[in-house]
Amino acid sequence: MDIVIKKMETEAEIRGKAYVHWRAWQEAYPGLVSREYLEKLSLEKCEQMAFRFPENTLVAKEGERVLGFVCYGQRADEAPGVGEIFALYVLAERYGTGLGRRLMDAGLAELDACDQIRLWVLKGNARAIRFYEKCGFQPDGEEKELPALSAREIRMSKR
Repeated sequence: MDIVIKKMETEAEIRGKAYVHWRAWQEAYPGLVSREYLEKLSLEKCEQMAFRFPENTLVAKEGERVLGFVCYGQRADEAPGVGEIFALYVLAERYGTGLGRRLMDAGLAELDACDQIRLWVLKGNARAIRFYEKCGFQPDGEEKELPALSAREIRMSKR
């Protein structure tokens, strides 16, 4: 079956996005964020977030199943012309298939008018950092502490 990348529109797509968000955190972040945070991050919390912020999200679907998503946009506090990839997740079963790259390319196409694109990634997430570097992003020296996660993030940028 073919994978389609499209704007998230339906309730089923929003719920599918929430599942991928929840599942991806459970699969990718043990050892990178506090165990307590992961235990508190429920599917219901992810659904609440997905329904609260449905805009600027593309989902990757195979049939009716959501396999991944990308969220993108601009932050009001950033300089004009700066876009951001807010989130990009795929299910671990799809790592290495090119799905993440397809989602990144689709998200970047939505930000085509921006002069610079940024994203934040957990400092110890070597797999994600390598992926973002393959997509043309480089660390730009900015970091921030995430006390709730007991983790740090680094910012990566691409022109």
